[in-house]
Amino acid sequence: MGFGDFDFLCQGAPVPLCSLVGPYTTGEGSGIVANGITPSCYARSIDVANTVIFQIGTAFINIAALAMTAQMAFNIKSKYTAVGRKELISFFYLYAALTVISLCVDCGVVPPASSPYPYFVSVQNGLTSATCWCLMVNGFVGFQLYEDGTRLSLWILRLISAGAFVLSFVMSLLTFQSWGSLSPTNTTALFVVLYILNAVVLIIYVVSQILLVVGTLQDLWPLGDIGMGVFCFVVGQILLYVFSNRMCEGMNHYLDGLFFATLCNLFGVMLIYKYWFSITREDLEFSVGAKPVAPLSNPWDAKEYYDDDRRPYGNDGSEYTGSFYALNRNSSMHHI
Repeated sequence: MGFGDFDFLCQGAPVPLCSLVGPYTTGEGSGIVANGITPSCYARSIDVANTVIFQIGTAFINIAALAMTAQMAFNIKSKYTAVGRKELISFFYLYAALTVISLCVDCGVVPPASSPYPYFVSVQNGLTSATCWCLMVNGFVGFQLYEDGTRLSLWILRLISAGAFVLSFVMSLLTFQSWGSLSPTNTTALFVVLYILNAVVLIIYVVSQILLVVGTLQDLWPLGDIGMGVFCFVVGQILLYVFSNRMCEGMNHYLDGLFFATLCNLFGVMLIYKYWFSITREDLEFSVGAKPVAPLSNPWDAKEYYDDDRRPYGNDGSEYTGSFYALNRNSSMHHI
């Protein structure tokens, strides 16, 4: 076992791509036939109306994730003037697409032995990378390197996310189908793209948000949301890749690490939403009229007096005020 091999990861985790890597044989007229790497223990399947469904527990979590994502996306879209609203919506759209494709792949809607299966797993890997890179780009919005919500901002986000998707999708397909110099036994490039690069961009996002909170905001409470989000994600990965077999055996094959990893990922995404919500506010001009309202002690209902330019300013003259950063704009219509 060397760097870039999936042997260690796949022997302890029921990850869809594991059935497409590892030792393989040559099929007649159909290229390679991967034997795959099977974990020691995985959740049992059920038979419903002559249809075998895998990972039924994970399926319920994915369905719940879609419902939660729809609710969070609706709440984000309702904050018409909040900074980064359109960019964050793109992240939740990608997460929803990843959840749908995971529901199809994890639960056997696309059977593992079928010919379309490598393509669906490649799409899943591509969406995983696109979601991670989209989140990283969202992390730079608060620094106001460019105007949020504009065509420039959105196209930067779209192009980077699309590039990450294409890179991961192509690398996965080349590996699964043994095209070019890659093969199910030569997985170093796929490992680097799917695990190393994605881990790096997630770390960049976390570090950027810590710098944003510590260097800009007077209120450090949002650091708790960041910390809890990182905790949920890391715990989910540990449960999936380290303790999956033990939990599966202890639960009599009803649940495995994939269930808990999917649940922890959902919690992590919810905390990203909570973090963004806690450091943003919208210009209430659109909901209560142009008449200024006195500030309130509740941060969710807070409204401060504005100057003639309609922008809040802190004591240092910056547009960062209190525990909220730059989240009001001149009543510009590109945020609607």
